[in-house]
Amino acid sequence: MTAETTFDATSDTLANLLNEVATGRIQLPDFQRGWVWDDEHIAGVITSVARSFPIGAVMTLQTGGEVRFKARTVEGVSFKGEPPDPDRLLLDGQQRLTSMYQALKLKDAIRTTRNGNRRAVEVFYYVDIAKALGSAEEREEAVFSVPATKRVTADFGRQTLLDLSTPEGEYAALMFPLNQTFSCEDWFDGFRDFWESDKAKKDLLKPFRKEFIDTFKSYAVPVIQLRRTASKEAVCRVFEKVNTGGVALTAFELVTATYAADGYNLREDWLGNPKASPPVTGRKARMAEAGEVLKVIEATDFLQAVSLLYTMAGKEKTEAREGGKGIPSAISCTRQSILDLPLAGYRDHADRAEEGFRRARQFLWREMVFSGYDLPYRTQLVPLAAILVSLGGRWNDASVRARVRNWFWCGVFGELYGSAIESRFARDLPEVVAWALGGEVLPQTVQESNFVTDRLRTLQSRQSAAYKGLHALTMQGGRALDWRTGAGVQEQTYFDESIDIHHIFPRAWCEKKGIGRGLYNSIANKTALSAPTNRFLSGDAPSTYLRRLQDRQKLDAEQVDAFLASHFIDPAHLRADDLMGMMVARAEALAALITEATGRPVGGRPMAEAFGHVLPVDEPAEEFAA
Repeated sequence: MTAETTFDATSDTLANLLNEVATGRIQLPDFQRGWVWDDEHIAGVITSVARSFPIGAVMTLQTGGEVRFKARTVEGVSFKGEPPDPDRLLLDGQQRLTSMYQALKLKDAIRTTRNGNRRAVEVFYYVDIAKALGSAEEREEAVFSVPATKRVTADFGRQTLLDLSTPEGEYAALMFPLNQTFSCEDWFDGFRDFWESDKAKKDLLKPFRKEFIDTFKSYAVPVIQLRRTASKEAVCRVFEKVNTGGVALTAFELVTATYAADGYNLREDWLGNPKASPPVTGRKARMAEAGEVLKVIEATDFLQAVSLLYTMAGKEKTEAREGGKGIPSAISCTRQSILDLPLAGYRDHADRAEEGFRRARQFLWREMVFSGYDLPYRTQLVPLAAILVSLGGRWNDASVRARVRNWFWCGVFGELYGSAIESRFARDLPEVVAWALGGEVLPQTVQESNFVTDRLRTLQSRQSAAYKGLHALTMQGGRALDWRTGAGVQEQTYFDESIDIHHIFPRAWCEKKGIGRGLYNSIANKTALSAPTNRFLSGDAPSTYLRRLQDRQKLDAEQVDAFLASHFIDPAHLRADDLMGMMVARAEALAALITEATGRPVGGRPMAEAFGHVLPVDEPAEEFAA
């Protein structure tokens, strides 16, 4: 049996398409991105039409079928009252048709950008009549824009190079305003009157009409039109393949489109609407208000969490219905599963997902991860939120939290969330929930986590998840006391004091001693310091800045030693300017932190060997002398 065709391939004239745009018969789906073409693109598409070059097909959808989108008029089209209901929606070709509608039919100046500059400019478009009738090279340069004043000037406006602000100026310069293309008779009459005494100029109109104006009126545009009988699935597939301004539509935009068919505004649910009465606060803003770290959550992250919860609920229902037998539906948060997420499923689980992210914020706060900048993996927030809300009221039990914590840090120090993450999310949710509630089977993420001693030497980049993870671990439990004030790190002081990762043995001192970046830039030589404290250290040897610290802050050696010890630093190594001794001892302490957080031993060779690979431990002491 042959499947019914869901589309027609035909053509329409540019003139008719632009007329339907102007009358509102052609509109845009409301979720569609805005018009973004710049001056060069606008002039380019007009020139292509003028030379009868192809500009590509447009794609439309007949209205009145199963798929019902909220519509909006093409930019520049306005009505005194409510616009009419459209006959078809423009799915692909917005940039081209909007550009030509504004340049060829709009009587006002066009707001666009020029020469790659983001600053908006207002322009009108003209065609040089002589060049439009000239060589191929001249025709390429015939279409151009002028400022909204219709005057082109130089020397900061003191010299006028071209004045088209009056019809007479246009006639004299032989410049035709493109917004008269489909209503040119009055302009042509004025042109003939102006050049009544110059037959050569007046006679330019006949070939110009034939070679330029008539080309626009008869130009045919290929049209692929989806029939109103097209299903939601078919339309969604089209959206997946269509580019808007060269950027593929995201899963969030595609789901927004499908939900709009049922009258639900997903964008407003996520982003809010301050102009609504009463104003609507979106989920994104509500979560951002709950904690700094949640500001990094993107719309697709949220949909992934909802999809995990929805598909897990479906799996549980299938298993219950089959008595544990048969093949249950799969837990998933892939792009396709998000596109398949029904509106009822979103409504059932969106509030749960939001609560999950709020719980994730509390979980991360206790782990000393306060901001998105310090979050090891943004992506790991998705399964974390789904896991915490799926644990119900037990998510905050000490034994349950301990196992969730192990799983979280195994993901971080196993560096397991950089790729192929959707399948890991789907495994994590049921495995971690079952394990956290007392199950005996270790989640696969926990089993796969493998941190080795050499990694402590090679961890040098602020972008590394494990690097950020150690930053958080060293601040936990009241540790990482400030070296000047002795204050511990909490969320408020973290932001107020601009706490970040800084070198213990300053980079300037290390480079002066000829110590390579491969050693001194290791995480073992870095710790969490406030910006004022880091400036206080300057680039001096530790023995020097510690004496200065004691003198200026009126601290005794025991107090300073306690501050250093809270960072897992042996004060004796610092006072002796013993870089290697400090790094090996501190790396051992960091490895112990990782073991405690993950519940997994740190493997690899002895720490002294791992660091000695860069610089032998028994290097002569003068190499490290102050």
